Amino acid sequence: MKVVLVAAVALIDRDGRILLAQRPEGKSMAGLWEFPGGKVEPDETPEHALIRELKEELDIDTWASCLAPLTFASHSYDDFHLLMPVFACRKWEGQPKPLEGQKLSWARVDQLRDYPMPPADLPLIAMLRDWL
Repeated sequence: MKVVLVAAVALIDRDGRILLAQRPEGKSMAGLWEFPGGKVEPDETPEHALIRELKEELDIDTWASCLAPLTFASHSYDDFHLLMPVFACRKWEGQPKPLEGQKLSWARVDQLRDYPMPPADLPLIAMLRDWL
């Protein structure tokens, strides 16, 4: 089974809310909410992939020093296995804007279960709740 490496981030604002992005129409699992991030390219670290993805998808800038390793997800889908390091980030420049047609929502940790998520993201809710 092919292993796909994807990095994700819990962007946490001053009020302790976490940014979620809804997968747009045309993508697999469209309509589900997830933590921002994306595939790690062969020549990238997970941190650099997140810095690139956050600029491309949300038009915000952050730095590797602001990405704190938090946990990881490991989940088998039908046609691939997802390995996803997850970081926490409290410092960035700019206001997140949905540049790829996705919807964005700031949610408190106790509201995360109200958002339908891909199976790999669900275990992260408890980790975030215990950490925040």
